[in-house]
Amino acid sequence: MNQAHLTVSQRTPADGVRVLAPAGEIDHTTTAILRQALESKDGRARHTVIDFHDVTFMDSSGINILVAANNAAQARGSRLSLAHTPQPVRDLLHIVGLDDVLVLYPTLHEALEAQHAA
Repeated sequence: MNQAHLTVSQRTPADGVRVLAPAGEIDHTTTAILRQALESKDGRARHTVIDFHDVTFMDSSGINILVAANNAAQARGSRLSLAHTPQPVRDLLHIVGLDDVLVLYPTLHEALEAQHAA
C-alpha cells in the first residue's frame, strides 16, 4: 500500500494575507503536515487562504483540520478561506456542511481580492 504524499508551501505577501498551497493528498497519514503549516505563526498574516489547486484527494481527516483551523482563526479575529478547490473536495465539504462555514473562491486571485476588500 502506498503512503500518501503532501507538501505545503506558504507565503505571506506584504498585504498580510498568508497563502498556503498544499500539493498532494490530505488523509490521516499527511494531516500533521497541513496542521503544522496552519499552526505556524506569522506576525504579518491577518488572514489565511488555502489554495487547493494541487490537492488530488482529501478525506475526513482533512475536514477535521479545516474545522480546527477555522475555529482557531475565528478565536483570533481572523478568517480562513479556500481557493481553487477541486470538485471532489468541494463535494466532500458540501456533504459535511463546511461549505456553509468556510468561504470558497473559484481562484486564488478572487480570494485575495476579497481579503483586501474586507
